[in-house]
Amino acid sequence: MKGVMRFGKKGKLNPRYVGPYKMLKRVGKVAYELEFPTELAAVYPIFHILLLKKCVGNPASIMPLESVDVKDSLTYEEVLVEILDRQVRRLRNKEVASVKVLWRSQSVKGATWEAEEAMEAKYPHLFPFGSIPA
Repeated sequence: MKGVMRFGKKGKLNPRYVGPYKMLKRVGKVAYELEFPTELAAVYPIFHILLLKKCVGNPASIMPLESVDVKDSLTYEEVLVEILDRQVRRLRNKEVASVKVLWRSQSVKGATWEAEEAMEAKYPHLFPFGSIPA
């Protein structure tokens, strides 16, 4: 369509919502004006309420910036705090050992299963006796 600005991909893969953006003011009974960044200056900033979706933040997922060392490339390295659990999964002809890892910036719900070999290579001080036999 002519004059329609798309956000990224076309068709089915086009995102349904972009944002979140700050509401500047209410325009009429059912329309709101949004504050867009400069790259979206071509988009008309007033939308009907039915086209907007409420953004509900999860306070548990907010991480204080003081505890994260952000590099120049805008990445950071997770620090392992504790190993919570261990499991061995049996495949057809081999066994794969995994450990449940608690990271510094995550809660217990955010703990992830990682390969035991990789964790032992990166954090040998947490495995003082080598790999634990199953």
